[in-house]
Amino acid sequence: MITRFMLLFAIIIFNAQARDLDINAKLPGGDYVLQNIDGKNTSLDKLKKANGVLVIFSCNTCPWVIRWQDRYNLISALSKKNDIGFVAVNSNARLHESVDSMDEMIYHAALNEYDFPYVMDEDAKLAKAFGAMKTPHVYLFDANDRLVYTGAIDDNAKSAKRVKKNYLMDALSSLGSGKNIATRKTKALGCSIKFN
Repeated sequence: MITRFMLLFAIIIFNAQARDLDINAKLPGGDYVLQNIDGKNTSLDKLKKANGVLVIFSCNTCPWVIRWQDRYNLISALSKKNDIGFVAVNSNARLHESVDSMDEMIYHAALNEYDFPYVMDEDAKLAKAFGAMKTPHVYLFDANDRLVYTGAIDDNAKSAKRVKKNYLMDALSSLGSGKNIATRKTKALGCSIKFN
């Protein structure tokens, strides 16, 4: 009886944590304090620009992140061009003392020449608020803090040259120019976020 109760409790907790945001959902955790690799604290509210904010849950070692890594700075440049804030968020709380520590994040960002904030989400608080489960997992919010795109970066993690559908880049351009976003939700592919 106790075992069944514990299993049911675990399923309820997992489902509560796993509930992903729906399109048009309001930005959660905008005021959560996040430590950037530059040593300063920030928040999504501070990083937001005139046309919104882009959040990518990421990390240092996931093979899926590494496959898409060559597109991060291009995403950053397009975000800036369209007056959209951009941040990569490391929510791998279980690994924050090892491969996803702040020192490792600083090294990873330098190695990949990040020109955007890369922040630590202590205790995966922000990821839980979003219902994010993967790295990378993309969330794009408009100027009114409403979710307008979520899911994958594009349709080909292995090769930027073979991409046929640039979901995120198209969404950024559409949001920046006030056009409708054609594809608003796709399936996020990646490694599971390592919660505590």
